[in-house]
Amino acid sequence: MKPVSERPLVGVVSDRRMVDIHPFHMVGEKYLRGVWDGAEAYPVALPSLGEDFEVLELLGRLDGLLLTGSPSNVEPHHYNGPPSETGTWHDPERDRNTLALIPAALAAGLPLLAICRGFQEMNVAFGGTLHQKVHEVSGYHNHKEDPNDPIDVQYGPAHEVFFTKDGLLQSLSGEDSATVNSLHAQGVDRLGDGLAVEARADDGLIEAFVVRDAPGFNLSVQWHPEWRVRENPFYLSLFQAFGEACRSYKQRGR
Repeated sequence: MKPVSERPLVGVVSDRRMVDIHPFHMVGEKYLRGVWDGAEAYPVALPSLGEDFEVLELLGRLDGLLLTGSPSNVEPHHYNGPPSETGTWHDPERDRNTLALIPAALAAGLPLLAICRGFQEMNVAFGGTLHQKVHEVSGYHNHKEDPNDPIDVQYGPAHEVFFTKDGLLQSLSGEDSATVNSLHAQGVDRLGDGLAVEARADDGLIEAFVVRDAPGFNLSVQWHPEWRVRENPFYLSLFQAFGEACRSYKQRGR
């Protein structure tokens, strides 16, 4: 494992959540572990403090950006979608942060890895739209976890994804497909402009994409490769590629 002094600095977006009567800025430990153990980079949480906090000013200090998953959904007005069902969890402060960070980070060539909600944010940032409940859309399977299952089952192998020929995922894995976990209700409806599909599930649902003409490393996936990252060679390969890109970015002087 690399010492802290040699590790690039990866910004990890935070959720803003109410705990009792107090707002907290939260990042799941599994994402921090994914960066530390998988990418061998130093994770730092980026708060979502609202309009008076200019998160873009932090980009010049970072060597990579991780967009995490979250129980909250992107507010549908960002993609001209129908109103969410009553009780849907939203996080407008996070939406503000990520939808500003994404184009700025990519334009700067900052390496970017997006997971689950982050994958959906990436699609919205490029003008794409989302299914709010994939399992209710004709032709698609249920991609949600069963919350009554033990956590190892929830994050266990769920279905296969099939890689685009000669794409990034095929290159990283050396395979044509992989079995991944699946813990999401939302999914890509219309793919955003300039995005290239990297993987699909057997029902045709887009499970991974890249920004085609971005100058730096970027990958967005619908599954959760951060889960016990060092125990799964495929998941680990994604974080290792992200970490190598972050180190190269740091060595070039940002």
